[in-house]
Amino acid sequence: MNPYEPTVYIVDDDDAVREALGALIGSVCLRYESFASAEAFLAVANRQMRGCLLLDVRMPGMSGLELQRKLLDQDIGLQVIIITGHGDVPMAVRALKTGATDFIEKPFNEQDLLDRIQTCLQDDHHSWHTRQALDEAAARFRTLTPREKAVMELIAAGNHTKKIAAHLDIQDRTVDVHRFNIMRKAGVRTLAELLRLWSDAHHPTLR
Repeated sequence: MNPYEPTVYIVDDDDAVREALGALIGSVCLRYESFASAEAFLAVANRQMRGCLLLDVRMPGMSGLELQRKLLDQDIGLQVIIITGHGDVPMAVRALKTGATDFIEKPFNEQDLLDRIQTCLQDDHHSWHTRQALDEAAARFRTLTPREKAVMELIAAGNHTKKIAAHLDIQDRTVDVHRFNIMRKAGVRTLAELLRLWSDAHHPTLR
């Protein structure tokens, strides 16, 4: 399984449902992987996965809602479509409130499901590239020396050169040198770009 390739992950304990969903998804040339339990999927799940998760809400052992919460805890940002049976709509609504993208009731219209999957894959494409950019930004900031990081934190807090110099007991010119090196390592040309990149790289809801 290549986690870097956009994939539709099917998690359902019903063999017939997994086979039917696999056949449907494969019929439009989408890549898919099937799992018979939430535990089996969780064992291979990682933050680099791309795509969409079709998740049955009721399964023996770990439920779909429990799996969704564990994926969120591990910062695995797959788009999630909850598949519900009769009477499970309240559970699906709870799943939406905790991050699921959509839910669909059994029996479902095949084209409707495919349309929702395509929407999720498009959203994943956008969020994936956003995460990649933010990961790269965070990696750049990790190359800062301890003193550069201290200067950066004071810049981000809105301090000007003289105040930073006084706080760190260094010369104004030394602050300017550190700021130049920080901007070079961050790959930005202006202070506004630097502050925006720092904010994004340290914003938990964007990562």
